[in-house]
Amino acid sequence: MTMPLNADFSGLTVLVLGDVMLDTWTYGHIERISPEAPVPVLRTDRRREMLGGAGNVARNIAALGGRAILVGVIGDDHCGEQIRQSARSQSLVPGAIDARLVVSPHQPTIHKMRYVAGGQQVLRVDEETVSPVEGAVAARLLDDFERALPKADVVILSDYAKGVLTDAVLEQAIAAAKARQKVVVADPKSRDFSRYNGATILTPNRLETLIATGIDCTTDAKAEEAGAWVLTTTHLDAVLITRGADGVSVVSRDGPAIHVAGRARSVFDVSGAGDSLVATLALALASGQPLAEAARLANYAAGIVVEKAGTATVSARELVEAFHDTRHGPARAKILPVDGVIEHVARWHAMGQRVGFTNGCFDLLHPGHVTLLAKARAACDKLIVGLNSDASVRRLKGPDRPIQNELARATVMASLGQVDLVVLF
Repeated sequence: MTMPLNADFSGLTVLVLGDVMLDTWTYGHIERISPEAPVPVLRTDRRREMLGGAGNVARNIAALGGRAILVGVIGDDHCGEQIRQSARSQSLVPGAIDARLVVSPHQPTIHKMRYVAGGQQVLRVDEETVSPVEGAVAARLLDDFERALPKADVVILSDYAKGVLTDAVLEQAIAAAKARQKVVVADPKSRDFSRYNGATILTPNRLETLIATGIDCTTDAKAEEAGAWVLTTTHLDAVLITRGADGVSVVSRDGPAIHVAGRARSVFDVSGAGDSLVATLALALASGQPLAEAARLANYAAGIVVEKAGTATVSARELVEAFHDTRHGPARAKILPVDGVIEHVARWHAMGQRVGFTNGCFDLLHPGHVTLLAKARAACDKLIVGLNSDASVRRLKGPDRPIQNELARATVMASLGQVDLVVLF
């Protein structure tokens, strides 16, 4: 029996330590090849800058309703200042991201620039100098981390192999967190999983697991084998292996293996999916949910984010909607409030798709309606139907209407293949 979904993470604080970077997304269109070289010319339309790496983990925590304390290293440069500004602005609740960033005089801020046309990445440019943090910078980093520990309900170690989580930093950070009995979620980028010894749970993806163990997690049985290998060679309590479309597998020392099927309906961009999964997993564990339920929530989060464009986040509302999708079927998942529809429209536009809109009462659906909806859908890639609410129908058609209430009418409308989303108005 499926348990009720608990996505209330308000009041929870997550301490995130790791590689912070700036993500820049430049969107445009390509109409010609350059006369100077055989390369496409991208004419830019808009640009977005946001927290990346460990910063994207913090963004997801804030989007889910929690509070993030972000500890990392930036350079003394423009991109570093952009990260500070983004930490202040990229959350709905002021102060939801508390950025405690150490400025390194020797390393520039890591900057990843992606260029997109027609919904596809055409180029990625990385500006980075990867070297291990040490000396005064490492000491300040650990001091900020340990000062923040008393306020944290859970700790995330977000390793992008950019130099922040050295062996020494990892060892001291994990020891300090365990001394305060904090759950530690480690997202690895090293083939040597023993570097994270002492963490509560490790969250490698399928490729990282293959490199570390030599076992390709193509089946549940292989995932269990790989997880068991990790636990026998490290001092970890559990390992959660993300397997893309095949979902996630959890192997722990004190219980049977858990396998959760994939949830994504369509994959558009996998950027940041791991960050969303780790943030959701940590918050769920901090809220007291058992590992199986935390893994299920984290899997929902990853399935939602891969359907979005860019370095995206997931909200608590979207988790609840995903849960409704599994309980009530795909038709109910198409019925969204206005803000949800706006998010989908932005995503479809980013993919270069044409979005259409039509509206009506649709109290008694007849063949004429179906024909008109089919013609409307033929003129666009995605069709949204605005459905008059019960109060609106009464004003238009009299006190005895509608015959079917708004939820029934919306469910019928969403069941039609020509309709992609339904919104009440």
